[in-house]
Amino acid sequence: TLESTMQKLSAPVESIKQQLNLKLEERLTVEKSLSKVRKDIDMNHDFIRSMERTKTEREQEADNYRQKLEDLRLELQAYKIEQETIKKNINEQELDVGDLLIMLKEDSSEESLNSDLERIERSIARLGAINLAAVEESSQEEQRKDSLDQQYAELIKALEMLEEAIKKIDKETKTTFKDTFDLLNQHLSKIFPKLFGGGHAQLTMLGDDLLSSGVGIIASPPGKRNSSVSQLSGGEKALTAIALVFSFFELNPSPFCMLDEVDAPLDDLNTMRFISLVEDMAKKVQFIYITHNKISMEKSDHLMGITMQEPGVSKLVSVDIEEADKIINPG
Repeated sequence: TLESTMQKLSAPVESIKQQLNLKLEERLTVEKSLSKVRKDIDMNHDFIRSMERTKTEREQEADNYRQKLEDLRLELQAYKIEQETIKKNINEQELDVGDLLIMLKEDSSEESLNSDLERIERSIARLGAINLAAVEESSQEEQRKDSLDQQYAELIKALEMLEEAIKKIDKETKTTFKDTFDLLNQHLSKIFPKLFGGGHAQLTMLGDDLLSSGVGIIASPPGKRNSSVSQLSGGEKALTAIALVFSFFELNPSPFCMLDEVDAPLDDLNTMRFISLVEDMAKKVQFIYITHNKISMEKSDHLMGITMQEPGVSKLVSVDIEEADKIINPG
């Protein structure tokens, strides 16, 4: 009876094994499809970031074109004012515009007319009284001219030396600025995710000339697709500024850093991230910061406060957090 029962029970085993193999194959197929979809999602994220950068660049180009258009409008307005002035002068002198146009040559220009006018005025001036001392004065003027020519040559030589020095300084300055800019971007790309728990930020040049163009910042916290820093909240702007300041300290640390109410617009979670970053950097920079945030006070090593036990009399109170903790928790 047992053997018969065993045969009946083992009969569907092969069928179940085949079904299991089919399910495993289906699972592998689904996993491959899932991996492909994830790759496509990553590629789409990269494409979206690329399009956002392109959008930022196009907006900057549009701003440049708007500025050029405004400059052209101002220039046109200046020409209109000059035109009205010329018309007014012609009317005051009771001249006819048609007669003036006939008198002008077809190839005449403002420069050539001014040159002719100056030449005629000089000719009239030369027709004055005869100067008997002109020969002696001419000799003196020639000597003075020679001296001035020598000084002019020296000035030209000095100017060329200065231009060469300026070119060299500009070249070295551009190299130093580019290296510093790249290092600052590297530090910013590391510090920004620590403060926001993800996201990315970078500095961008707003022009082609490194010495005259402005510097912009692109900050994208996790879960946001903002096109400008102005779209961030007050706390996010504060964290972005903190990330940039700390990037400077990573680039060129100083012995001390004083912070004044930088954690005021931050919530508790962002304050913890900010304090964690301060603790990491406190290994090589001593921080002194003014705060009313309880979390910041709890994480500090020393507290110094101002109290007024008596009206009009301020008193400094200093607390060593580690010593206070030992007193409260002696074990």
